[in-house]
Amino acid sequence: MRNAKNELLRFVAGVVLLVVGLFIFSQKVSVGTGFFGYGGFNLGGFHMTTGMVMIPFIIGVVWMFATGSFASKIFTAFSVLLILTAIIMNTHMYLARISLYEWILMLVLIFGGAGLLASVMFAGSADKLRDKKEKKNSSSKKADAVQDSLDSIDDQIEQMKKSM
Repeated sequence: MRNAKNELLRFVAGVVLLVVGLFIFSQKVSVGTGFFGYGGFNLGGFHMTTGMVMIPFIIGVVWMFATGSFASKIFTAFSVLLILTAIIMNTHMYLARISLYEWILMLVLIFGGAGLLASVMFAGSADKLRDKKEKKNSSSKKADAVQDSLDSIDDQIEQMKKSM
């Protein structure tokens, strides 16, 4: 059985490493948008400008308040999804100029912390799998032992028949 205190320390260390790595990464990344400067985005070969993205939302809201039908709510939800897609598609992230040492440090902190967290969080399922295999092996060993004893009984019966 694993030591619970050791798992707690590994979990806390993983969280700290991951948070520190993500903090350093977030300090080195600049986020900007090209939505307003670019004037829209392309959706399936169709160019949609900033205002055109809002048209389905406006139609959906008017339709929803006018009828209240389920179809109008679905249309409005899809138009909100279209707006969020437009924002995400036009968001650009730029990594600041950093040294190789800083880059490696960030990667080690982020993925090392994530690895520690994963090892602690998924350790229970690995233990269950190992216990299941051991149980299967022990049951097959028991079956082998029973078969061996039956074979020895058969041999003894054959010996008794020959001696009679």
